[in-house]
Amino acid sequence: MPRLRVEQIGRRTFLAVSAAAGAGWLLGSRLEAAPWKTTLHKAMVGVPSRELLTSWKAAGFEGIESTRWNVSPAEAAGVRDLAASLGMRIHSVLYGRANLNLSDAVVTANLAKLETALHAAQAYGANTLLMVPCHIKVEPTPKPWEFDLRFDPKTGRLQQVVAGNNTKYQNYIDAHNHAADAARKGLARLIPIAERAGVVLALENVWNHLWVKPDFFANFIASFQTPVVRTYFDIGNHVQYAPPQDWIRTLGKLIAKCHVKDFKLNPNGHGGDFCQIRDGSVDWPAVRQALDDVGYNGWMTIEDGTLPPPELSKRLDRILAGK
Repeated sequence: MPRLRVEQIGRRTFLAVSAAAGAGWLLGSRLEAAPWKTTLHKAMVGVPSRELLTSWKAAGFEGIESTRWNVSPAEAAGVRDLAASLGMRIHSVLYGRANLNLSDAVVTANLAKLETALHAAQAYGANTLLMVPCHIKVEPTPKPWEFDLRFDPKTGRLQQVVAGNNTKYQNYIDAHNHAADAARKGLARLIPIAERAGVVLALENVWNHLWVKPDFFANFIASFQTPVVRTYFDIGNHVQYAPPQDWIRTLGKLIAKCHVKDFKLNPNGHGGDFCQIRDGSVDWPAVRQALDDVGYNGWMTIEDGTLPPPELSKRLDRILAGK
């Protein structure tokens, strides 16, 4: 089957939305200084409505990632037109956990839901669908700072999770390999649908105990050998395992979109908790530099919107400026 170039995905829909919206969203809040080679756009996650889109636009945002995936194409197209009329764009749809490693009945039901979400994304004018392919919870599981992974780069199968004797963690290794195999099988059924819709399956690795190191996750994403399977990289989710700038440089062109979130490590570097962006352990200037180094031009979407939109917008402006 033909493979789409990533930059062509959703091109017809994108052009239609852009024409309706004018040049506003393109110009919006590009606050990068001259040294940056790349351009980043500001968005947040939410349920699109006239009131919300108007207030976010006034705060300096250019788009939204919609959490409403279970809508008809006609309804999604109406919301797309509304957003365009306000100079905003629905750039992505958030589906969430797909559980492709559970029973056949659960997987079949979830694949049907994902197909609905892909058609909704297409009608919204979005070019990504965020999904978490699998989740495992096996005890014992190594602590984030204990992981020392070894895997077969040809098969992607996990071989070691800690240095030394891994007998204690064999159940975790087996569950991880099963989840990866199941994800590949399920995603293989979605890829043709995603290609026809012009929507990237953007896989997020979010507290699911899977692919916890950059090179391992990059190997999994690259194994699909298609630009319609990439990653939605959450900057705050992986701080415990490796600095976000290391993830970004390793994933490189496999990154479709970025979530903006922060995480504050404990003083000993072990464990911690989420916090407001710019209040945690993320080295934002290093992250901005890494995004520029890998040529990432795209959306920076705040997932945690507990501060007022104008304050979040100011904080994101500083991140985009490399401060």
